[in-house]
Amino acid sequence: MTTAAKQSVVPFVVSATGTGVAQHLVTSGKGHEFDTDAYPAFGGKDEAPSPLFYALGALTSCNQVTASLVAKDLGISLGAFEFEVQGDLDTAVLVQGADGNANFDKVTVRATVESDATEQQFARFVSETERRCPVSQLFVRSGLEFVNEWTQAPLS
Repeated sequence: MTTAAKQSVVPFVVSATGTGVAQHLVTSGKGHEFDTDAYPAFGGKDEAPSPLFYALGALTSCNQVTASLVAKDLGISLGAFEFEVQGDLDTAVLVQGADGNANFDKVTVRATVESDATEQQFARFVSETERRCPVSQLFVRSGLEFVNEWTQAPLS
């Protein structure tokens, strides 16, 4: 039995070519292009961001997109965002082939966003942003320690 595709599903497709540990990637649609590489300790030349930096960057960017959608639904206004994300990676599995999980042990998101929300609205805004953000959910559901700290700044 075949299931009909959901109307709300949007496919995201990336094509990649590479040699060694470096890759050149192209997105479907507009054909945006980007490159990845790795630190010399991982066999790269460090000529482009590591895929791990892209993963953490995707987390900040997706949170900002999701936050904008959530704010609209809650009727609050947002201004500037500032993010700092840290991923703590034990490289023993990746580099040495040790037993265990190659995932980050812990990822910490620190965000400051200008908003006119009340304290209660802001708490709901943060909770809903984490729940609805696809990239946050990739991290949360992977089982790592996920710390999500948001601070509200006055809307300028």
